[in-house]
Amino acid sequence: MKRREFLTIGSAGALAAGMTLTGCNQNKQSGDSTPAASAAAAKPAETIQWKMVTTWPKNFPGLGTGANNIARYAEELSNGRLKIEVYGAGEIVPALEVFDAVRAGTAQMGHGGAYYWQGKIPAAPFFTSIPFGLTADEMNSWLYYGDGLKLWEETYAPFGVIPQPAGNTGVQMGGWFRKPIETLADFKGLKMRMPGIGGEVLRRLGVTVVNTPGGELFQALNDGTIDAAEWVGPYNDLAFGFYRAAKYYYAPGWQEPGSTMEAIINKKAYEALPTDLQHIVKAACRMANADMLSELTARNNESLKTLINDHGVQLRYFSPEILSALKSTTKTVMEELAAKDATAQKVYASVMAFLADVRPWTDLSTQSFLAARDGQAKS
Repeated sequence: MKRREFLTIGSAGALAAGMTLTGCNQNKQSGDSTPAASAAAAKPAETIQWKMVTTWPKNFPGLGTGANNIARYAEELSNGRLKIEVYGAGEIVPALEVFDAVRAGTAQMGHGGAYYWQGKIPAAPFFTSIPFGLTADEMNSWLYYGDGLKLWEETYAPFGVIPQPAGNTGVQMGGWFRKPIETLADFKGLKMRMPGIGGEVLRRLGVTVVNTPGGELFQALNDGTIDAAEWVGPYNDLAFGFYRAAKYYYAPGWQEPGSTMEAIINKKAYEALPTDLQHIVKAACRMANADMLSELTARNNESLKTLINDHGVQLRYFSPEILSALKSTTKTVMEELAAKDATAQKVYASVMAFLADVRPWTDLSTQSFLAARDGQAKS
């Protein structure tokens, strides 16, 4: 979405109202006060009902409520003309069938993460997050002011689905482990939940990787079906109660430094909307995109204190040896993925070029400021 287009979206409802008032004034001036004209003016606008299926449990904090926010914003901006009913994972379709449900028109919208569809779209993970890649700010910049969103739309176009950024978690945590991870050897033989490119990186290091849906994670970790699990961060992880199944909580979230959540829209349903409602749907997604990052940034540290102080969670950090191996393996995995698929190659080239271009400014602005704030200013 271009900046100029977005600036017009917030005023869509006002424009519609202004046009209605203008029409009424013109009727009054022309003396048109017939019963038919009065009845037409009083007739309420048609209400359009949509369904949104999600990969999250119903009303799950942060991610699930992010989907709810899209529906709320759309209804408010449209003055009730567009109502979107949100369904949690399993209510209409299982979590990992959301893309297919929207593609088929079973639901008009979906909310989840693009990397869940890697099996059918090799380029999809790049639109969520890549290990050691773009931060949340950089990801939004690539999507809105680089080629990211355009490439995303092109990638999904053959499936009749329109993607929109609709939330960002910021830097995630590295995961929950039932035993300490002190060396690379400790990864070997583990069974761990991690989606996307990060999962493939761990597989290369001897981990058996599974893509268990969020709603099933606690039980799998608690009964030993898996040995470790990565989800999001303290706010979301506290809500799932992972601390009852594992006590070792690792940072940093090397695998997802700025994860974009997606809204996917059935193209036929979208094109059937009046133009102003089309703009409102995209505006609602953009509002939810900013809101999720703000909420998680505000709530993560308080939740982390609860995990440590109230539940005895041990916060640990991956060693330099482990992070070095993860980073070098990431490079290999991404290059191999890109080499196997033309679209993935195009998207990978774009995101890496953007990272190379934006990183000097991130280092100069954000990184140098954080060093100064910590009393470690560069000379």
